[in-house]
Amino acid sequence: MVNIDTLFKKKRISRINELELERYTNFFENSWRENIRHSRKDIEEFPRWSIISGYYAMHDITKLLLARKFRIKIDFKIHKTTIEVLEQVIKNRWFAVQLEKGYKEFLNLASDLEEAKNERTKMQYYTDTAFMREEYKKKAREFFSAVVNYLEKIRELIK
Repeated sequence: MVNIDTLFKKKRISRINELELERYTNFFENSWRENIRHSRKDIEEFPRWSIISGYYAMHDITKLLLARKFRIKIDFKIHKTTIEVLEQVIKNRWFAVQLEKGYKEFLNLASDLEEAKNERTKMQYYTDTAFMREEYKKKAREFFSAVVNYLEKIRELIK
């Protein structure tokens, strides 16, 4: 597991300055909401894109959390670094106590985001057959429920 200080030194993350903070957080606030709407809308007709959009909703709200609470901006190896930073942040017992949540629930957040990333990667390259289309509709419905659950948890942390 990578240390946050190492990520700063390697310039994979940086601090968001005061002038950039509002623009940066507004972008991710709008982006995660747009992605979840797209995910919900496309479950039946375009299940592959529903899953991809659901993942991006999770990814973007996570970056919003990191920006609002820690003023951390992800600069390089975006997906991997976002997961690594989230793992480091939730590993901090003080943070967990401050947010009045159980420590184990926080550990699940990074795991959920990692699984979503893997699912998004699979969906991006699936073959379109009638059988697979039905399978992916089912997967998209299940995945959407998991995404909504994740988003609710992160929204509570952002408050």
